Amino acid sequence: MEVTLLGAGDTTGTPTVGCDCDTCERAREMDVERSRFSVHIRNERTDETLLVDLSPDFRHQFLREGFEAPDAAVVTHIHFDHLHGAGNVFRLTRELPTYAPETVDPVTDESVADTVRGQYDYLDALVVNDATPFEPFEAAGLEVTLVPVDHPPLVCFGLRVVDPETGATVALSGDTTYDIPAESREVLRGADLLFADGIVHHEFTEHHPRGGDDHDEDGVPRTFGTKHMTIHGAKRLAADLNADRHRLVHVSHFVPADRAFEEPLAVDGERYTI
Repeated sequence: MEVTLLGAGDTTGTPTVGCDCDTCERAREMDVERSRFSVHIRNERTDETLLVDLSPDFRHQFLREGFEAPDAAVVTHIHFDHLHGAGNVFRLTRELPTYAPETVDPVTDESVADTVRGQYDYLDALVVNDATPFEPFEAAGLEVTLVPVDHPPLVCFGLRVVDPETGATVALSGDTTYDIPAESREVLRGADLLFADGIVHHEFTEHHPRGGDDHDEDGVPRTFGTKHMTIHGAKRLAADLNADRHRLVHVSHFVPADRAFEEPLAVDGERYTI
């Protein structure tokens, strides 16, 4: 299984348009980027590919990596930075089986899958399939399991992807606070590679209107506001889940420049074979 991190950034990306902060300037100097989140997984046995989330930076990411259109896709939730690259599949492929949760979102009063169908009903190539949380399904010859996480006010999902022949496993926390349900944690546990959502250091919770949450035994917040983990929280999650390797994603440009590119904070284009 070959895993490529197409986009390691939050909804504005790094560098952010029109921003001259030290972190964005450092990214330009280093010629690195954190575009909007997406992961590309190649099944090396079958040469099929799976795309996790349809970043609005789809075109740029695929051209940069030299990738062709994927064979299947999974959508974790309906926020702009995870879904609205779907329009890029227009004329790129005849059919893209796309899996999305059948769970009804109380905010929209429709399932995630139905929202994707409705917003992209003009795309004949985008064939949306309902996926049931905790029930594995096959996509690109791989076993995929969606699990609910905590990203209010919308429903959101993490996932595990397993090669059924080799047992290689990649897990994604999804956009989430540290308060991931225990049953979901069990599915995500023990991955060879974990991508965990860590948006900013815990010190920056003082700048959020809601502060921080999910404090550890030393009083350090593992959640920033109400939607994402702090970097401290993401590292603790990786330790709790006993991941062999972990990379922090959905990283914002608010991380100070002197710490913005240190381990284990990821950047675009990282590639792993597991």
